[in-house]
Amino acid sequence: MTVSTLTVVPEASASGTAPCAEPTPTPAWYATSTDIRLQAAARLTQPDLAEWLRHVRPAAGCTRPIRLVGTMATVEAATGRLLAERSTADMPDGVIYKPCGNRRAAVCPTCSKLYQRDAYQVVRAGLVGGKGVPEQVAHHPAVFPTFTAPSFGEVHTRYVKRHTCTRRASCDCRPEPCHARREQTVCPHGVRLVCFARHEDTDARLGTPLCLDCYDHDAQAVWNLSAGELWRRTTIAINRYMHRLATARGIPDIPVTSPRTGKTRWVSPVRLSFGKTAEMQRRGVVHFHAIIRLDGRDPDDPDAIVPAPPQLDAADLVAAVDHAAATVAFTTADHPAHPGGWPIAWGTQVLTKVITVAGRGEVTDAQVAAYLAKYATKSTEVTGHASNRLTGDTIDIYADPTGSHTERLVDACWMLGTPRDWRRLRRWAHMLGFGGHFLTKSRRYSVTFALLRNQRIVFRRAQSSGPQEAAAGTEPTTLVVNFLQFVGAGWHTTADALLANASAAMAREHQDAAREYLQTLVA
Repeated sequence: MTVSTLTVVPEASASGTAPCAEPTPTPAWYATSTDIRLQAAARLTQPDLAEWLRHVRPAAGCTRPIRLVGTMATVEAATGRLLAERSTADMPDGVIYKPCGNRRAAVCPTCSKLYQRDAYQVVRAGLVGGKGVPEQVAHHPAVFPTFTAPSFGEVHTRYVKRHTCTRRASCDCRPEPCHARREQTVCPHGVRLVCFARHEDTDARLGTPLCLDCYDHDAQAVWNLSAGELWRRTTIAINRYMHRLATARGIPDIPVTSPRTGKTRWVSPVRLSFGKTAEMQRRGVVHFHAIIRLDGRDPDDPDAIVPAPPQLDAADLVAAVDHAAATVAFTTADHPAHPGGWPIAWGTQVLTKVITVAGRGEVTDAQVAAYLAKYATKSTEVTGHASNRLTGDTIDIYADPTGSHTERLVDACWMLGTPRDWRRLRRWAHMLGFGGHFLTKSRRYSVTFALLRNQRIVFRRAQSSGPQEAAAGTEPTTLVVNFLQFVGAGWHTTADALLANASAAMAREHQDAAREYLQTLVA
């Protein structure tokens, strides 16, 4: 991004003297002007510009950083004695800037990129080990299933029978006709359910129903709301299938003693670890991409991650997933608008691939980790709808019972959420009914985001404090206690945002260049 600003160094005088190196003072009203050039001039002529750039560096690339005010106290860990105290009033702008940490790429690209990289490490550590996960998990059977939603009505689609492109991200293959039918099928609303177009990937019609009135928007909103419960029941069914299979092959259950109660119970000799991400489709319904890893159990250490019995392999996991996807189903509670409830089940398109580390299988660990991390930063933007949580004052902006596809989905969530037992639909109307997190995992699958963030904090403090503070295994002698409170979000001026983002963009360019250089050396 190129930003035009006023010249801050005055031109040479008529007598030929050299330009003055000192910045020319600017009027105070420049900082509050609506002209970005004047705002930038006010910031660039401040004597503490270099200090301000260092101060905002942690949040330089953030779209809406969090502003905090208060004091920070340094306390002796052993005695609790106050060693030093600093107030934000003595800092540039009188606040501390903290990144917003939003995972959505449409809201904050910089914070979402960091979240995506953390998600990649979380997912990949559960497949190859590292970061506290034993490396032997790379030899555990693992599969990559995709669970799809059922059809709620015919929509415009783009289907490529055979890809010939080298890069799927920029696919230019010729798709098949959308809904090419010889018979002139006409719905009860008088709409021809035929489409001969070969839609491009950027076509706005993709995901929209052929007939908006025939589409079951109510059922899709309820399915999105119930998708988390359907996933929970599916994991239970997969665990039970593997337990029955282990029993049939003569693998006995193992005794596990609870450290809290001291009671012993017999449990399955295998344990499944899950990692899951939700992908919002263009038609406004979620699909689940999951990683299922097969582990064993150690009777002496229930929390240990050990290999599964050799009698079970990845093919058994594929059979368990297919069985659960075809059999798990339930019916929701009664609703005034639908007394019998809605049936909730998976769609017919369930694809399960075997994950390998050596690259000899259907999909590798790096491909799976990158695929799941990509969708962890996305939300409803693909449907054309993006909003914060809706209220009675804002619902009319996004909901319309006779409007577009997404407007009807939002309206269905809001209207069906009127009864007390269905209030969750209103709470998640901005997400088209889906109230789950876009990336979840079981407790023993891998590390947590909090652990990765804490390690990053320790690393940065060791860099700034010097090598004497980076000794491994040493206890800190001082503690930093913060007394900070939230005072707002966003930069003070548009010029501040442009200057901070420009500085961050230059830093990212240097990092990318260094990364490419290192990759070239390795190659």
